Amino acid sequence: MQNSQENKIEIIRHSLSHIMAMAVKKLYPNVKFGIGPAIENGFYYDFDLRDAKITPEDLPKIEKEMREIISQNINFVKKEISQNEAEKIFTDQPYKLELVEELCGGQPSPALCSSFLEGYPPQALTTYQSGDFTDLCAGPHIENTKEIKINTFKLNKLAGAYWRGDEKNKMLTRIYGLAFSTEEKLASHLKMLGEAEKRDHRKLGKELDLFVFSELVGPGLPLYTHRGFTILKEITDFSRELNQSIGYQEVHTPNMNKADLFKVSGHYEKYKEDMFQVVSNYTKEEYFLKPMNCPQHTQIYASKTRSYKDLPVRIADFANLYRDERPGELSGLTRLRAFRQDDGHCFCAPEQIKNEFKAVLTVVQKAMATYKMDYKIRFSLWDPNNPEKYLGDKSVWEKSQKLLEEILIENKVDYFKAEGEAAIYGPKMDLIARDSIGREWQLSTIQLDLIMPERFGLKYVDKDGQEKTPIMIHRALVGSPERFLGVLIEHYAGAFPVWLSPVQAIVLPIGEAHQKYGQEILDLLKQNNIRAEINLDNDTIGKKIRAGEMQKIPYLIVVGDKEMNSPAGEKSVAIRSHNEDLGAMTIEKFIDIIKQKVENKN
Repeated sequence: MQNSQENKIEIIRHSLSHIMAMAVKKLYPNVKFGIGPAIENGFYYDFDLRDAKITPEDLPKIEKEMREIISQNINFVKKEISQNEAEKIFTDQPYKLELVEELCGGQPSPALCSSFLEGYPPQALTTYQSGDFTDLCAGPHIENTKEIKINTFKLNKLAGAYWRGDEKNKMLTRIYGLAFSTEEKLASHLKMLGEAEKRDHRKLGKELDLFVFSELVGPGLPLYTHRGFTILKEITDFSRELNQSIGYQEVHTPNMNKADLFKVSGHYEKYKEDMFQVVSNYTKEEYFLKPMNCPQHTQIYASKTRSYKDLPVRIADFANLYRDERPGELSGLTRLRAFRQDDGHCFCAPEQIKNEFKAVLTVVQKAMATYKMDYKIRFSLWDPNNPEKYLGDKSVWEKSQKLLEEILIENKVDYFKAEGEAAIYGPKMDLIARDSIGREWQLSTIQLDLIMPERFGLKYVDKDGQEKTPIMIHRALVGSPERFLGVLIEHYAGAFPVWLSPVQAIVLPIGEAHQKYGQEILDLLKQNNIRAEINLDNDTIGKKIRAGEMQKIPYLIVVGDKEMNSPAGEKSVAIRSHNEDLGAMTIEKFIDIIKQKVENKN
């Protein structure tokens, strides 16, 4: 039943993209059409408006026109057509003509939108006519607009989008819409989006002085302030602690490598377009900035003869990685060109796989519990219909996928399958975390690789004296610490738990006469390794408290006459936490409270 409902809303979303195109055509008669697929939670359509311009203020007008169209109970009529017919229908639509030519040529460009291609065999063309509007589309669509509930969709934003995602092409206007099966679900999603806007890590990152971007440095290359780096260090140190608890040893590998390494690993063949090339002034050898650590780790393993007694070999690495992301796809910290991963690789014998998997799964679960994130597990499989995307043959993939599924079942992991989401070398267990407002983020991963050790000729000597090839397990606990920082800023709305907070307490002297005592309190906090500051501004205490709350500092320590006049041998403070007055206590008691919270990570 659920799948049927999901399919129905997908069809409605796709149909709404056509209805939006009809409305735009009526309001802007000279418009040229790109493509308009259904997407998660809604739909979009790309328009070339020529001399016209659409602003956010115009969206309600388009929405109103869409509702008028829907109320007319218009049919969607499918028709198969020839290339000649298509060229006549779309004679004044250059983008549609380009698609017609490509579809009939039988060799679609990789840049062609995959959602548009779905359902199109070579040389097959179909249109859908709704009223006086005809669009090139494989469908499916609703039969009649009366199937759409009038208040279950909303146009929510505009964006620029290069035709086919290529910066060399013209920038089109993309209108996004939301659509759900009920008005209540739409309202709930809009509420979540409103909350997400308030939590936007790009906005909060600037307000809380955590990171900056510079045009001189380049897009996708963040600069972390002391506060931002403090949180990053805590995230990384916790991952280090988890690594050490299951026997991983940290290494460090160079940021660039000869192309030969990636040719052996297979990344040169499958991933080259996403790598930054490095040019030397002194050699013609081809070098790249590394996008991942696994090829280098094979060389650490291969550096000496290994026996079965040496296995498993567990390697962790936090070196910088670089990926050549398109500028339009960069998004704050969640899509970067330079980042790290709490990366690790385990080289083991077949009989050790299950124990190694379980150990990594245990610390991943501990990490999610500590960060207070719910999650679900995706079993990511290869796409047998597109084997050219992957390394290795069908038999290797069937073997590795069968083994990983057995491990998931044995560990009582509740999972769902996703075809086409595997890594190029093997299937994955991906953890999809859910943040405090219900959004999903792919974070942790455990990947089973039977291919790369074979490509690099990795061996170990077994008990019987025979050389055998180890299994390689790729894993990450939270993924990229930098990306995870962006996720956590929004998850916590900037109010980090004490152990993560860059400033754990701030001392607020009420007046100038209390500054010396406040400094003594600050010194005691720092002596106990508590990240603390003091506000010596010439402001009222109310203004200082509000400033501390705006900075999301967990504890505000107020000191005035009463605290200065505490009994001999005691240093008293007044504590506020998250807009709550915790009252007076000794500084020693307060230090114990913070230390316990940091130690327990709560």
